[in-house]
Amino acid sequence: MSAATIMNGQDHQEQCGEEVADGLSAARLFGQGITYTYDDVIFHPGHIYFAAHEVSLATQLTREIKLASPVVSSPMDTVTEADMAIMMASLGGIGFVHYNMPLEQQVQTVQKVKQQAVGFVANPVVLSREMLAGTNQEKQASNGACITDTGAVGGRLQGMVTLSGQVLTAEGVGALTQPRQNMLPKVLDTTSLEEAQTIMAEHQLQSLPLVDQDGKLVKVAYKQIVAPSLDSQGRYLVGAAVGTRQEDRTRVDQLRSQAEVDVVILDSSQGDSTYQIEMLQHLKKAHPGLQVIAGNVVTGAQARRLIAAGADALRVGMGSGSICTTQEVCAVGRGQATAVYHVGRVARAAGVPIIADGGVQNSGHIVKALALGASTVMCGSMFAGTTEAPGEYFTVNGTKVKKYRGMGSLEAMQKGSESRYYGDTQHIKIAQGVSGTVKDKGSIRQTVPFLLQATRQGFQDLGAKDLPSAHQLLQSGQMRVECRTGSAQAEGGVHDMYSFDKVRW
Repeated sequence: MSAATIMNGQDHQEQCGEEVADGLSAARLFGQGITYTYDDVIFHPGHIYFAAHEVSLATQLTREIKLASPVVSSPMDTVTEADMAIMMASLGGIGFVHYNMPLEQQVQTVQKVKQQAVGFVANPVVLSREMLAGTNQEKQASNGACITDTGAVGGRLQGMVTLSGQVLTAEGVGALTQPRQNMLPKVLDTTSLEEAQTIMAEHQLQSLPLVDQDGKLVKVAYKQIVAPSLDSQGRYLVGAAVGTRQEDRTRVDQLRSQAEVDVVILDSSQGDSTYQIEMLQHLKKAHPGLQVIAGNVVTGAQARRLIAAGADALRVGMGSGSICTTQEVCAVGRGQATAVYHVGRVARAAGVPIIADGGVQNSGHIVKALALGASTVMCGSMFAGTTEAPGEYFTVNGTKVKKYRGMGSLEAMQKGSESRYYGDTQHIKIAQGVSGTVKDKGSIRQTVPFLLQATRQGFQDLGAKDLPSAHQLLQSGQMRVECRTGSAQAEGGVHDMYSFDKVRW
């Protein structure tokens, strides 16, 4: 088509008084009475004036708590306990310990996070030379493992398997495999964390074993790629979920006094209730320094009531999780993209951050959630099946898996989560979730850095250098969005390939 033809077409449109919109503002798209998921919407690219590494993902979890990473882990009993919470804090986010356990156990779990030495692996994988020779153990070691003569911490260090699968041999030890690998530097346990970081940078290592004078493994440091989430005493930040029953007030008292938890989530599938408002008001009065996250909500009206009651942040989402059946069973909920936009619009005016909870399947969904108004994104299914998730691996039809279930599943309810769905007083338990398995995903020490870098690149394409910039573009209408047809969604993914390998990084 010639330039003249294009100009004539524009002249005709102007003469006819037609106005052609090049994309829509978010206010217009989400104001049509249609509910959208993340996959339904797409953003127009903005103007790039900065490099991707210049993008800052620093954000507010609550009114008072800042994070270097906008990714947090869900308080589900197959997602977050101590190991997950420690690793999330070390990566600049935060983990929320579930409450589908006795009070004493939840207190101990939070205490374990608080007591963990910053910069060191909580439960390092340690193998013996004989274990390394086994096929399954080699696969396990590919997540990064130390090798000692006993196969445990305290044994004489013989080498290390890096995250990339490379085998490094310790000084004075014969080759662990053939041909002989590179040497592993000997670092004493008296070495400071800062010095250990320098050594890892020099040798391009992701982790570093520290030994005593006799060469016995004492602990393992890891490379810090982002500022960890720390409290005022230099300990890891950690959150915990609680319910709204009378006994949950005692639970919070113990979590605060014995474990010094930093933030609590009032965990409910539908948070706009008198129960939650009363609990919120009680906690803000009884524990003035405690940050309290309310929810879940999906509408502006719900958000206003909880903000008025004193919420320090809101958790957004209802029925959008991969294991959630609330929309199917109860016929209530909302598409997650629409929910995040409308709750974010109300919360932003009140200075209250929101957490996009549910429906996140990839880094693009994280970009969309943040760009539509969220300050953080909560991941459940993305982190289920990882090394840090609770539970043991087992094999199904030759595939290594872990259990993953919704807190509304009958299996989880039998352990006590029914109060989350107001079902603890009912004779018949109605499931609002399912139970199943997910494939082994390795460590989130690999997954989260990938997600963060992909998010930075997404923000670069949007022309937003940080979260406040993205929210300003959204609010002003400069950020243009459109709804994608089914064909557009198919075109936006991999297609017309006979076979392919989808390698993320």
